[in-house]
Amino acid sequence: MSTRTRSYGVAEFQAAGAPGLAGRLDLRVAEVGEGRVVIEQTVDPTLFNPMGQLHGGAIVALADTAMGYGCVAHLPEDARAFTTIELKSNFLGTATEGTLVATATPVHLGRTTHVWDCEVVHRESGRRLALLRATQLLVR
Repeated sequence: MSTRTRSYGVAEFQAAGAPGLAGRLDLRVAEVGEGRVVIEQTVDPTLFNPMGQLHGGAIVALADTAMGYGCVAHLPEDARAFTTIELKSNFLGTATEGTLVATATPVHLGRTTHVWDCEVVHRESGRRLALLRATQLLVR
């Protein structure tokens, strides 16, 4: 049985994120479904570190947003929010152009915690750029 009890969709998450960091980073919600959230981001120089490469924080913000939206979309009815208690990232590559695609999927949807994995891929090359995992504490 699914823990998903809320009917948030692409438009709701896009609107909710627009005034904050997700809007500032131009994160685009592509899919919100049972057990899956996909968010995209265009790579541009505003996301680069001083060495001219994609900043790791940009990838983390993209993936954390995807995993967070996944958690919200799958909160049990008696939970009102969540907070991330651990976030781990492994960087495997970089990009200086194109589109990043973050796909978040649940590993564990418990009553007190959720664990989500996220894979960030460079759309044009198909290269995997990062793997991330977040543990979230549900707030009642």
